[in-house]
Amino acid sequence: MSITRIHSGGEFEPKIGYCRAVVANGWVLVAGTVGHGTTVLEQCASALEIIGKALNEAGTDFAHVVRVSYMLPDRSEFPPCWPMLRDAFGDNPPATTMIECGLITPEDRIEIEVTAVLPT
Repeated sequence: MSITRIHSGGEFEPKIGYCRAVVANGWVLVAGTVGHGTTVLEQCASALEIIGKALNEAGTDFAHVVRVSYMLPDRSEFPPCWPMLRDAFGDNPPATTMIECGLITPEDRIEIEVTAVLPT
């Protein structure tokens, strides 16, 4: 089995010891991703951009995402993100979970983790 690791250059990758995504056996596992910005909408848009780049580098895209987890410290901030998320996944909605929890820094408003498959 070949495994490909994709790094995005995020500040926590070397500190914690992880990579943005791993490609193995036709699966693409993208680590929890927090975007840049101060608001939940800015961070959501940025996280989707970072995830999109990792999916691209892996050879896939949002249409092939089969599972997504959203983590927010305040679940009341989630509904404003829905239109952006709907646009990202379009006609290919994945199985989804939203979790209210603490994130790595108090400034983080949303973290997104996805699992995708490679196109056949």
